[in-house]
Amino acid sequence: MKQKSMIFGGILLVLIGAFLLSREIWPGLFQFWDWPFFIIGLGGVFILWAIVNKTGGLAVPGAILAGIGGILYYQSLTKDWASWSYIWGLIPGFVGIGVILSGIIDGNYKEAFTGGLTLLLISGVLFFAFGEFFGLYAEITRYWPILLILLGVIALVRAVFSKKKMRT
Repeated sequence: MKQKSMIFGGILLVLIGAFLLSREIWPGLFQFWDWPFFIIGLGGVFILWAIVNKTGGLAVPGAILAGIGGILYYQSLTKDWASWSYIWGLIPGFVGIGVILSGIIDGNYKEAFTGGLTLLLISGVLFFAFGEFFGLYAEITRYWPILLILLGVIALVRAVFSKKKMRT
């Protein structure tokens, strides 16, 4: 385990060093790389570390960091900083993605997919509901109640199946 960690750390340092050196040598090559890419990269490091060391729990903060980095990159490009009023609703979805990745890494598929997909649905509801009130495009927000319907169906199915398990 320790050897894997040292190999991973060494490869990571070489890649970061090569990236930073190439930015110094060819500055125009990486003009599109803005500061949010470092947050995305940090999230990627967490996810890679989780995969290499088979510690799925690290995929959750990795997905959160990568997702928030993606949001910040979008806002940095578009200068749409007011989108924070509704875009924060995506953060539970990033947690859901991390939970699913964690389940895949740890081999705990069923509970991870159930919890992760539920968080993704909740995230979609929050994003579109707040987007409706705070300026997300009208064409997109028209159909957000479908997510509420899906969430209700999932709750009903879970309630029915859990009741059957309790009776037997």
